[in-house]
Amino acid sequence: MDRLAGADLVVDLGARIGSREWFRGLFTCVALCTAAGMMTPDLKPLRFTAEAPLRPTQYEQARALAIAPLSLGADTGHQLAPTSAVEPLSDTPERPRIELSATYGQGDGFARVLERAGVARDEASNIASMVSDVMPLGDIKAGTRMDLVLGRRAVKSDPRPLETLDFRARFDLKLAVQRIGDGLHLKRIPIKVDNTPLRIQGRVGSSLYSSARAAGVPSGAIEAFIKAISQKLSMRSIGSDARFDAIVEHARAETGEVKVGSLLFAGITEGRQKVQMLKWSNGDRDQWYEANGIGETRGVMQRPVLGHLTSSFGMRFHPILGYSRMHQGIDFGAPMGAPIVAATDGVVSFAGRHGGHGNYVRLNHAGGISTGYAHMSRIVARPGERVRQGELIGYVGSTGLSTGPHLHYEMFRNGQAVNPGSLKFTTVQQLAGRDLANFRAKLNNLLSVRIANGGSSEKKSEQSAEAKVKDKAKKG
Repeated sequence: MDRLAGADLVVDLGARIGSREWFRGLFTCVALCTAAGMMTPDLKPLRFTAEAPLRPTQYEQARALAIAPLSLGADTGHQLAPTSAVEPLSDTPERPRIELSATYGQGDGFARVLERAGVARDEASNIASMVSDVMPLGDIKAGTRMDLVLGRRAVKSDPRPLETLDFRARFDLKLAVQRIGDGLHLKRIPIKVDNTPLRIQGRVGSSLYSSARAAGVPSGAIEAFIKAISQKLSMRSIGSDARFDAIVEHARAETGEVKVGSLLFAGITEGRQKVQMLKWSNGDRDQWYEANGIGETRGVMQRPVLGHLTSSFGMRFHPILGYSRMHQGIDFGAPMGAPIVAATDGVVSFAGRHGGHGNYVRLNHAGGISTGYAHMSRIVARPGERVRQGELIGYVGSTGLSTGPHLHYEMFRNGQAVNPGSLKFTTVQQLAGRDLANFRAKLNNLLSVRIANGGSSEKKSEQSAEAKVKDKAKKG
């Protein structure tokens, strides 16, 4: 061991050349080089036979087994392609009944929904006819869920027969179709509904909208509330201590569903001042009336065309006739073909060629007011037709005594020309007789409705403040 410890395993071949240690080092170096050369790998190219390209079916299987992003068109996880190892079964067992649900879509057909669910066409048409005898199919709302049970079929190629069908036809009605024997029978299942309106009161505070929303008034009802009250009061004049009173349509089914409708009553009380507005149907439209049965419709004329004022009402020099005369209207400069709309609701008394006016339309409105629209390039309105404010009646042109495309707009009160730019009229309607009695009866019924949750928004705020104080006391 001592000899090995003292032996020099790494000999310097540049020193003591020819000595015993030198030859031992030379032998070791040659042995190591020879061993390294013997272990050198064979770097000659390998020769092998290339595999044949994959057939289409094999390629589909490889793509289905591969892992690749679906966004790049991969078939990862898709069903494998059939191979020769797949053998079709001569017969397979079938489920005796299938339970499924279908959804009635926007603009869908009742029979089409059933056919998509697997019901035969004739049977779907028969069920649709049965349901239409109870209610119009168009009244079924989009999103209605239908629960179906399909039974056993004699031949697998035939559609399954319907066993049962259940769906909510209306808020207060459920329909059930059931197979009894060889025929289908329709059963009506009425749903009890409590139609008591929802009444909410509260303090206006810093914001009527925020206070009403905090009290539970729907946002759409608040907007209608503000529009109704603003007919009698300026919203800026309502103080923070004023109280609001809102009554909205509210229906609660015995199954637990709730449906909130439109605003029925709007009230503001501030000191001795009280404003109460009730929505009342007046013919073909709803209107807000005061508690005494007086309804007011504020009429602000709408600009009939999008254009700039080029000529005002009064005496002016006519550019074509060459002398000054009364200009019974105002002119709006607008491009050729721009749409012209009715300034307010009315009936078309004239539509056609009218001397220097060219293509001309005249509308008669309430209160002895009429409006005229001249120099049109094309007329859309027809004589005797009833039009609404903002409804299209024609297009801008340059017919008649005109130097360029524009609209000559004129207004008459009891046959006398007036300045269209200065007229704002109000139509007041007073209920009387049976209508007034029915109106007061409805108002009394609504005012007898109890307040929701037995209180108003400030009570809720007081309760929440009291709860906060108790929480702080517990933490303390």
